[in-house]
Amino acid sequence: MQSDSARTATMIQIEGLHKTFNPNTANAVYALRGVDLELATGDFVTVIGTNGSGKSTLLNAVAGNFLPDQGSIRIAGERLTRQPDFRRAHLIARVFQNPFMGTAPNMSIAENLLLAHLRGHPRRPRVSLDDGLREQLAERVRSLEMGLEGRLDNLIGSLSGGQRQALTLLMAVLREPKVLLLDEHTAALDPKSAAQVIRLTQNFVEAAGLTTLMVTHSMHQALTLGNRTIMMHQGRIVEALDVEDKQRLGVDDLLHRFTELRKREQLTEALCRELVDAYR
Repeated sequence: MQSDSARTATMIQIEGLHKTFNPNTANAVYALRGVDLELATGDFVTVIGTNGSGKSTLLNAVAGNFLPDQGSIRIAGERLTRQPDFRRAHLIARVFQNPFMGTAPNMSIAENLLLAHLRGHPRRPRVSLDDGLREQLAERVRSLEMGLEGRLDNLIGSLSGGQRQALTLLMAVLREPKVLLLDEHTAALDPKSAAQVIRLTQNFVEAAGLTTLMVTHSMHQALTLGNRTIMMHQGRIVEALDVEDKQRLGVDDLLHRFTELRKREQLTEALCRELVDAYR
């Protein structure tokens, strides 16, 4: 675990982040509206919000999948606002909702792990998996407690969704990135597999003190995982909960806040329609 002094260092600093997709068109989407967010080293922040609230867009901004219209992003002190995703790969790892993203299905478990192991290393003309490294990787796979350490030569595409997502998570943390992004990474799994992947997530994050942003639709996960929770709505952070808030609130409390947001949104839409009708 990170010490208290280590946790105080800023790992992610986002200031005034704006993003509009398809600007100046009928299909314009104002996805981020002046987002400010700061994560200390070792923070584990869960992100909740309605569909289209900006949750995944926020993760995409941190990952560098697009350039923001305004604002700035710093990770580990580096200003990365205008840097593409491959320039950030040495700092960031990500796990997606789809268990079949992030791995090469026609390569073996061992080969996939080798690629993850070499992530961030200078390119080499030849790559080999010697006995020593193979045993190291097998030991990491053993920690998943899925019995896969004896199946390293199996194609990763032959595994179940839960097994594959567990391996994808292991590959993401293998090189201990500065930042781990989890984009609803258990949403496509059955309850048993989801619980197992969540347990592994907690273990990996805690063991390495990883600074983590996790998007989830599960109110239970939002309250029980991590030390902070933020709620997004219409591209803004509208709620920020600390550890004490998370311990005090229940799932019903969060659902009530969602309901209130939707009510206000519906009232605003109704008022806009009335104004339009009045000035026709």
